[in-house]
Amino acid sequence: MSLPYLEGLNDPQKEAVTTTEGPLLVLAGAGSGKTRVITHRIVHLIHQGVAPYNILAVTFTNKAAGEMRERVQALINAYAGSRAADGHPTVVTFHALCVRLLREYHQLLNLPKHFTIYDRADSIRAIKQATEAAGYDPKQYEPRRTLSIISRAKGDALTAPEFAESAKRPPEQMAAVVWEQYNAIMRQEGALDFDDLLVRTRALLQHHPEVLNTIQNRYHYLHIDEYQDTNKIQYEIARLIAGTRQNICVVGDIDQNIYSWRGADIKNVLQFERHFPGAKTILLEENYRSTQTIIAASNDIINKNQNRIEKNVFTNNQEGELITLFAAMTGGYEASYIAKTAKEIVAQGARPSDIAVLFRTNFQSRALEEAFLAQEIPYQVLGTKFFERKEVKDVLSYLRLALNPDSTGDLTRIINTPTRGIGKVTVLKLLEGKRADLTPAIAGKVDRFFETMQNITDCVHTKPLSETLKFIISHSGLEADYKKNGTEDDLARLENLRELVTMAIRYDQLDPSEAVEAFLETAALQSDQDELEDKENRDAVRLMTIHAAKGLEFPYVFITGMEEGLFPHERLDERRVDDEEERRLFYVALTRAQKKVYLTYAHLRTIFGSQRVNVPSSFLNDIDGAYVEIDGKDNGWGSGSGYETTVFLD
Repeated sequence: MSLPYLEGLNDPQKEAVTTTEGPLLVLAGAGSGKTRVITHRIVHLIHQGVAPYNILAVTFTNKAAGEMRERVQALINAYAGSRAADGHPTVVTFHALCVRLLREYHQLLNLPKHFTIYDRADSIRAIKQATEAAGYDPKQYEPRRTLSIISRAKGDALTAPEFAESAKRPPEQMAAVVWEQYNAIMRQEGALDFDDLLVRTRALLQHHPEVLNTIQNRYHYLHIDEYQDTNKIQYEIARLIAGTRQNICVVGDIDQNIYSWRGADIKNVLQFERHFPGAKTILLEENYRSTQTIIAASNDIINKNQNRIEKNVFTNNQEGELITLFAAMTGGYEASYIAKTAKEIVAQGARPSDIAVLFRTNFQSRALEEAFLAQEIPYQVLGTKFFERKEVKDVLSYLRLALNPDSTGDLTRIINTPTRGIGKVTVLKLLEGKRADLTPAIAGKVDRFFETMQNITDCVHTKPLSETLKFIISHSGLEADYKKNGTEDDLARLENLRELVTMAIRYDQLDPSEAVEAFLETAALQSDQDELEDKENRDAVRLMTIHAAKGLEFPYVFITGMEEGLFPHERLDERRVDDEEERRLFYVALTRAQKKVYLTYAHLRTIFGSQRVNVPSSFLNDIDGAYVEIDGKDNGWGSGSGYETTVFLD
């Protein structure tokens, strides 16, 4: 019998979709339709009689999970018929899955049900506080670095005592002491950070057999997208959920493993067949995204790596345009060239949103922004997340404190925001439980604040979320404060708060308390790509790091700063550069493009206030010269200078 949802799939895709029992590793090249495989596989399982609620799919960003959820539902509606009547598949991010399980079993873990989820800024604040409590100077021991050390240890599935025992170098030994204080602060505030969501979920499944049995019986079939991005603790969670059924399908690409710096372990893919004996491996090698020229150049790059599983990515798309290489005198000329070329592309009929400008490090965006402003081209920089804006975080803190009165971080943030005449000494007395020691005048101000909080708490449990947010913005005094000052920045902040209310409307159909939890979870787990989704209707050129671009695609892609030391990147700390990961990062950048790639570099670039003379990236000589054309436009040196380009392609 022909299965209509298999039509249009190539043979390896069909094999992956219809291989349903036992462990399955799908090695998917860039643009090879891996998400299509997962969504069609889920529909195939339902069509074969599996209950939708027994199927779990996990990915890494809210954006990816949302798109997958929509595609699965559309396929179910089209092909599964009455078989889909019994519930829905669970399609979530790793962290969202963990939040669900921790809230469901919070009592077993001695957690408040409405625990606060620290975002990065919250974690850095608490690390700074923990550093001081441990007797160290945060100016000497940078909190971001300490947090990174602790985060990496958690991702490697180490507990604080295990890490303390293994710490040999002074930064790690200091971090081990701070970690204990950090844990104490989170316990006091009823909070978990991103890593703890994974750590505590693993502990829940490991130490509570009855919970593990329930979860294994709930999810008979497990799918994991972007498996090359999983760390050790995510692998262990997956192994526990797969249990004895071993119905685990993972989809990934070793050549796109670019997150080792945050714990992603390439061995999870390389050793899958050892972790799950009897596993079947299927290669998806046909690229549907890019031209033959782009695929050939990207293969030239990635084939130099040794630590990979061999696959031959190919495409039946047209040959396409050559890759353009431009060498500028300075970073400013490079940015100007990119902006002017983008303007020409738009003049020829493309939309600004068809264009992406990718860079290795964030500092490169400044010159690009100036150039796009000068050319009057709309652009959007990914990286400043909507939910991380100060005014938005203030409102979210009111919400979080209403749900979790133990969150002293939120209390400290908003008790005098906007200004109420409640100073730091007063806050300290409140935190020490000395409210009775306040003067009558100060006590009155504090009482009025807590009355406002009680009113907000009442709204949280009784009113639609959008109405609660309107109440907070109005009754907290934030709206009046921004209107009173009336500066352009203040009015922009007020517009952001109104946008927050608009975003909340989509949660209004939920039970009020459930809506607040879901909204706060979305805010806490937002990624750079989710920021892109929030503004997807804005027709603008996208400026972003290559890491942020992973999983996205654009007709036209500029890859900037192709200079030795910048890309491949030269670290400023003691951590060794992984040359193969830098090469994978370039491969990811190239394969974001559908039609055309531009590579640019500057002979002179100002970095940290000093002008640096650059040589072209060694990656450029790895691309066959037959795929590249040199753009001889004015590059700042002047014609006939002999500096039009200094890279020689094979």
